[in-house]
Amino acid sequence: MRVGIVGQRGNRRAVGIVADLYERLDGMGVAVAVDEESADDTAAWPGDHPDPDELGVPVDELSACDLVVSIGGDGTFLFAARAAGSTPIMGINLGEVGFLNAVAPENAVAAVAAEVEAYRERGAVETRDTPRIAATGDSWSLPPALNEVVVQGPRRGHGGGAAVEVRVDGSLYTSGHADGLLLATPTGSTAYNLSEGGPLVHPSVSSLVLTEMCADDSMPSLAVDVDSTVTVRLDDAETGYVVSDGRARQELSVPTRVTLERAGQPVRIAGPPLDFFAALGKIE
Repeated sequence: MRVGIVGQRGNRRAVGIVADLYERLDGMGVAVAVDEESADDTAAWPGDHPDPDELGVPVDELSACDLVVSIGGDGTFLFAARAAGSTPIMGINLGEVGFLNAVAPENAVAAVAAEVEAYRERGAVETRDTPRIAATGDSWSLPPALNEVVVQGPRRGHGGGAAVEVRVDGSLYTSGHADGLLLATPTGSTAYNLSEGGPLVHPSVSSLVLTEMCADDSMPSLAVDVDSTVTVRLDDAETGYVVSDGRARQELSVPTRVTLERAGQPVRIAGPPLDFFAALGKIE
């Protein structure tokens, strides 16, 4: 078995957990790969440490592992999930809320070791799938989003929106002037969607959520089937943008139409289940 590890950048606690995981997994005969930046921190490990050039790999190569472990907050998990592809991923929570990271730091080594033992017994890592959203245009596509995709005008705020028309499976949902539109997964309902006034969605609910952003004549947020196709037309603006999970961005030549739909490849989450309602209690 091969386990990949991604540690939160600049976090000393993450460095310590990476070191503890390496020691335990190496002792179990597991091949370990660490993202290059985390591997560079091996000099700060207590005691003997491996050569960072031998331990570290580009984060995109972690998809070749049998399990990827993310150590940090939800942002680190999103970063690791993009690299992991279809490889199962387990989150160790060093953030404040942790909707994506179910394992407490003090339980990290035991939880990962348990997954290794289970893999050796079953020949596979047991996972829970959560959907991603794919955004495409006439000649472009963005990496699938685990949280949300935003389609917007040139900027947020007064004078920065666009004329927006939104259709669900071909039927008109809303049209008018708005800063933009946000389409979230159940996972992403707790993030940007919530800050825009959208609803919370339990992770077991098979749906996507449409939330308008500062529309002149706003429609309520709408939950649609996870396999719905949402099309967004932008007009009456100098430009526009599509943003996937707050990172990947595509500039648009307006007028244009963007297609949003469930991606073919979900994120496969490993480890103990998240206590969703306990995480809700941490929202301020």
